[in-house]
Amino acid sequence: GGGGGGGGGGGGEREKESKPLLGEMSEGNNNTKLGAGPCKRSLLHCSSGMRYKLLQEGDIQVCVVKHPRTFLSKILTSKFLRRWEPHHLTLTDSSLASATPTGYMETSLSYSTIEDLQLLSWDNAPKYCVQLSFPGGTVLLQAANSYLRDQWFHSLQWKKKIYKYRKVLNNPSRWDVVLKEIRALVDMALTSPLQDESIHQAPLHIISTLLAENTNLSTQDHENIIVAIAPLLENNHPPPDLCEFFCKHCRERPRSMVVIEVFTPVVQRILKHNMDFGKCPRLRLFTQEYILALNELNAGMEVVKKFIHSMHGPTGQCPHPRVLPNLVAVCLAAIYSCYEEFINSRDNSPSLKEIRNGCQQQNDRKPPMPLRLLPAPSIPISSPTPSLPLSPPPSIVNSSEILVELERNNNSANAKRKAGPAGGDSEPNLIDCLLVSPALNALSIQLPAQADRVLGCFALILKMLSDYDDWRPALASLLQPIPFPKEALAHAKFTKELKYVIQRFAEDPRQEVHSCLLSVRSGKDGWFQLYSPGGVACDDDGELFASMVHILMGSCYKTKKFLLSLAENKLGPCMLLALRGNQTMVEILCLMLEYNIIENKDTQLQIISTLESTQVGLRMYEQLCDRQRELKELQRKGGPTRLTLPSKSTDADLARLLSSGSFGNLENLSLAFTNVTSACAEQLIKLPSLKQLNLWSTQFGDAGLRLLSEHLACLQVLNLCETPVTDAGLLALSSMKSLCSLNMNSTKLTADTYEDLKVTPKGRISRIL
Repeated sequence: GGGGGGGGGGGGEREKESKPLLGEMSEGNNNTKLGAGPCKRSLLHCSSGMRYKLLQEGDIQVCVVKHPRTFLSKILTSKFLRRWEPHHLTLTDSSLASATPTGYMETSLSYSTIEDLQLLSWDNAPKYCVQLSFPGGTVLLQAANSYLRDQWFHSLQWKKKIYKYRKVLNNPSRWDVVLKEIRALVDMALTSPLQDESIHQAPLHIISTLLAENTNLSTQDHENIIVAIAPLLENNHPPPDLCEFFCKHCRERPRSMVVIEVFTPVVQRILKHNMDFGKCPRLRLFTQEYILALNELNAGMEVVKKFIHSMHGPTGQCPHPRVLPNLVAVCLAAIYSCYEEFINSRDNSPSLKEIRNGCQQQNDRKPPMPLRLLPAPSIPISSPTPSLPLSPPPSIVNSSEILVELERNNNSANAKRKAGPAGGDSEPNLIDCLLVSPALNALSIQLPAQADRVLGCFALILKMLSDYDDWRPALASLLQPIPFPKEALAHAKFTKELKYVIQRFAEDPRQEVHSCLLSVRSGKDGWFQLYSPGGVACDDDGELFASMVHILMGSCYKTKKFLLSLAENKLGPCMLLALRGNQTMVEILCLMLEYNIIENKDTQLQIISTLESTQVGLRMYEQLCDRQRELKELQRKGGPTRLTLPSKSTDADLARLLSSGSFGNLENLSLAFTNVTSACAEQLIKLPSLKQLNLWSTQFGDAGLRLLSEHLACLQVLNLCETPVTDAGLLALSSMKSLCSLNMNSTKLTADTYEDLKVTPKGRISRIL
């Protein structure tokens, strides 16, 4: 008869060395003495290259022989055949059980009772048998062919060994013995002829459980265990508990060589092959802790850069499509964790509630609504409709009483505006697009030192990712929905770091990249809005905004639609930058006139004056006039009657604008939320027809008031809300006979001066809020 075989990868001698477990389980030992006769068994070495899938269940013939051990040889060599029963056996974690528990398999056979396991073959009998020895007998399993027989043999052998390891490592007594067992377990998994995912996963789970239940290990024990299991991690993700253990090691010993030598290939494999961090968030956390550990090294950021470069690869195209989305997911989670304390306290922090940048949908909790000042019905002017984070103030406060309304629904207000009268004769809506609320990004967010380091590390990784041309389109797409908490967007350090990434998108000529600067849907802000003047992230007076507009206008978008959007939301920043000579913005304003985007005549006249205030603007405007006679006619009619200076304009901007054209007809001027000071009064007194002046939230002071009181005899309405004026300057206003409406809310006005002003001729003063 032919000889069978068993064993793993020539592992007999190796297994004899590991006496605690593998010695008693080795199929190569001779615990069972066989008598003389034709019965044969031999080791089947893995060098044959045969691989088997781990069996969990299957059909097989079973025969049980009950006998004293000394009679085994005689029974097996007898001429007659025993009775065989067909059974469907299941290899559970602890025993061999039949689906039909009758006959030989009436009770399941525990792996702990199996003393020996071997392949068996003898003359004049079924050939393909596996022999299981237990106290008082033998179980014979007969397969249909040699491959099936070997598959059963190796699967049973694996289940029995894993069962014993699980028991032994469940209650460890001496850690030096445990480490030896772990090494033997890893060795067994590496040499097994079974090719199955669970062959490496089962040992990792056993070790993971061991570590979770023994948290008081020394750091040396930690390292020894990590080194011992490292070979199993080359082709397998670590299970969740093991990830927890690795994270702890990264935090406690970031400079350990284990981090570089063992964890690096593990993290590289995770980034290349992980499909969904949502299913195993601890893999993401481990990757995050590993990167932070690299950052703790002496040349931390350089090491991180080298790691990112190694993940991309040396060629221009990264060969692993999962690396970028996985790295971005790790960065987003890490950055979110930096602001977790602020996010968790959001409901109790009124200052954070004020961050209404439109980047995230409002939830069911009603945020505090900004106050909006409404004019009384005595003089019909258009009430401002907010299109920016907080509703801007009206250009005129003309009332003996200021009405206060809580703004509840932006959309309904927008609908009313759109439903209103259109055309050149309708009231201008300059307030919506030229004024920007006070900077909301001035909120003081101070991160703890560790969170600050985490933020710096992962913000740098995002910047590095944006430097790779092949990664930039996917990165832009992943960041387009602005997947950061609003606390991060209100933090100047974060938006300053991220600005580099946005610049890279803006400089990229590919439409698939720079189009991601726009919002994912209408009504929701995109990076374009956030980094534009007045946006929470803007810190450069519009330089990045101008470059974004330039690239967006140069691509194949619907030009008129984009111009309409700019006119509605960003006309103020466009005009301010054009006033300062930015060529892109000058072109934008010319296009708005050419395409007749702006219908209101006063706004058109203000745009013309802005263009004429710089040489480049004047040249482009003259070229435009040569093409369109209507604009020349419009200019001949004189300057605008209403003018609103864009937010953040300065005294120099105002002087440049007023010197560019005729403003003899100007009656209504709003400088609210600009950076003008009392010095601009020199320009204001040159406006003979000025009746209404809004200086809300400017640095206009007493010196300017005295100059106005001497020269602007026609001034009727003055808004000094939130200005640094004092009694000394306000008393000078008593000489202004035409003044009938004065807002001094949030100024240093005293009660005595208030009473004095109330009794001035024709004087009516707004109630102070």
